[in-house]
Amino acid sequence: MIMKNLISWTCAAALLLLLAGCGKMVILQAGLNDGDANEIVLVLNRKGMEVEKQKSKEGVTLLVKDQDLSRATEAMNVAGLPRRTLSNLGEVFKKQGMISTPMEERIRYIHGLSEELENTLLQFDHVVSARVHVVLPERIAPGEPIQPSSAAVFVKYHPPLDEDAVTPRIRRLVASSIPGLSGDDGRNKVSVVMMPGEPPPAGIEWTTVGPFIVAVSSAGGLMFTLLAMTALVVAALAYTGMRAAMRNPRVAQWVMQLTMRWAAQRTASREKAATKAAARTAAAAQSLMATMHKEASSAPGNSTPEASKP
Repeated sequence: MIMKNLISWTCAAALLLLLAGCGKMVILQAGLNDGDANEIVLVLNRKGMEVEKQKSKEGVTLLVKDQDLSRATEAMNVAGLPRRTLSNLGEVFKKQGMISTPMEERIRYIHGLSEELENTLLQFDHVVSARVHVVLPERIAPGEPIQPSSAAVFVKYHPPLDEDAVTPRIRRLVASSIPGLSGDDGRNKVSVVMMPGEPPPAGIEWTTVGPFIVAVSSAGGLMFTLLAMTALVVAALAYTGMRAAMRNPRVAQWVMQLTMRWAAQRTASREKAATKAAARTAAAAQSLMATMHKEASSAPGNSTPEASKP
């Protein structure tokens, strides 16, 4: 009765653990391209989270377990993912109508130029995001002087990054890409703001143990617990099977014969070992007695003196 209850409790605990390891999959991001989706999967897998990818006409959809949604969102925010989709000059200048006004052409050109510069700045190591605001030469009103070109650059990065070495390069790159900003005077009209991002919090390293996602420090304990429960279930099943088999007279007789044969072999081996031990003891005793007799015969007190010659 006790064994049956133990088996029931063990099976119930194993079922609860399996249910706890399974979770409902929810949508994390949708409409992604393959590059952004792969970056997100890489970051989340390093955090011990399982990610499922689904492709459709609208793009790639990423799904995570319901309990991992908040951690996945936090990890993506820290990594600056997904990256903002940027338009190139060809997409910006694609005309939708038959005729475009000069103002539309100018806005598209400024927007496309900014997007191209932002895309280039993102190629720097450790840069998370970048924004470029361009002002081209323009006459505000007739008779007014022409407003010179200028640019403002914002760069967010993850340390380590040497601002003193990178800032002049960014200023020179932007000044060389915008009309009217060439030379030292033009570079002075480019303002660059470098903003270090917050370091990622010291999160817990996660790993996967079977269907469970646990902290690395707890993986050993969980593995030992699972092995112990498995061994307990196997032992309980073996005991139950043995009890059921013993109710069969033939099986019981076969088990009894095996037991008696094993006991007889053990007894015979013990008797053989005892006989060998007794023989070795007797041999050692005889050798000792012979040695003692020899020593006693060769002692000075027992030697016979020679008779004196007349």
